[in-house]
Parts: sequence; C-alpha cells; structure tokens
Amino acid sequence: MNKIEISSIMLAISLAYSVGAIAQNMPKSEYKAAEKSIEAEYKSARTNCGSFADNAKDVCIAEAKGKENVAKSELDARYQPSAKADYKVSVAKAEANYSVSKEKCDDKAGNVEDVCVKEAKAALVRAKSDAKALLKTSQANATAKEETSAARMKAQEKGSEARQDAAMDKRDADYSVAKEKCDALSGNAKELCANEAKMHYGK
Repeated sequence: MNKIEISSIMLAISLAYSVGAIAQNMPKSEYKAAEKSIEAEYKSARTNCGSFADNAKDVCIAEAKGKENVAKSELDARYQPSAKADYKVSVAKAEANYSVSKEKCDDKAGNVEDVCVKEAKAALVRAKSDAKALLKTSQANATAKEETSAARMKAQEKGSEARQDAAMDKRDADYSVAKEKCDALSGNAKELCANEAKMHYGK
C-alpha cells in the first residue's frame, strides 16, 4: 500500500470521527443525515476502488466497507451512548482490520499465507476478547454502584473472570499462530517447534 492510499485511509477515519462528534446529542433528523453522509462516502470510496485490479481492488473494497461499518457504529455510540455501543465500536474496528488483513494475505502463498491468516484471526480474537472483557467489567461496575458492598465484590469477581476469559482466548489464538508457523518446518525441527509451542502456551 503506498503513502497516498494510507493518507486517504487516515483522512476517511478522521472524517468518521468528526461525523461521530457531531452526532452526540443530535436530533434524529441530523442522525439520519449523518448516516446518509457515511453511506455516500462508502459509495464514493467503493467507486474509487474500480481504479485497482485483482487483490488490490479486494483490499480497497474491504477498507471502504470497514470504514463504513466503523463510522456507523461510532455514530450510533454518540447518538445513544452506552457501554454496549462502545463495545460495538471496538468490534467493528476489529472486524474491519481483520477483513483488510485477510485480503492482504491473499498476496502471499503457501505456509506464509496460512500464517498471515492465522495472525489476522489472532488479532481479531485479541481485540474482541478485550472488548468483551471491558464490556462485562463496565456492566458489572454499573450494577455494583446501585448495590451493596457484597454486590460490588461480586462485580469485581465478574470483571476478573472476564479478563481471565479474554486472556485464555488470546492465548489460544496465539498458540494457533505458533502451530501454523511450525508447519513450515519438517522432521525434528517441526516436532521441536510444536513441543515448544505447547509448553509456551500451556497446551
């Protein structure tokens, strides 16, 4: 990806944030107008992808769709703020990054491509796990504010459990990447690699 493409992406992301900022506490009519603006930007970006060919075009389309989804989720989060809305923003960003990364993997081949896909998937799992843990912790804390000290302790336990679950999901995803990298080897080296991966990730 060249510098011009990267600059265009950053500009689109900043526009998405500016649309979200305007959306806070806005009337529904303005929300709808902002939503249409995001859709128009997506259509324009999608049309511009026509200047590319092959996988570069697929990457461009994935970027355009990802930016649209992120912008819409940010708009929703500012129109109706909540922990769940913030979670959806985080998930939209993670899925947008995953879609683009996965498309870029198509430029590779063999085990290098397989590792690339696993790494993209691991990044998605990590981001979604963190977002889920944050949501559960936020919800538990919100409930605890209205409850007794015993309930607050229970909320802290829930938050701790959510973080532990997230850590486990991320460890499993990283182990999957490590296993895939071992597949590029053969014989004793492959076996040694697999054993080291198992030990490192507690499998």
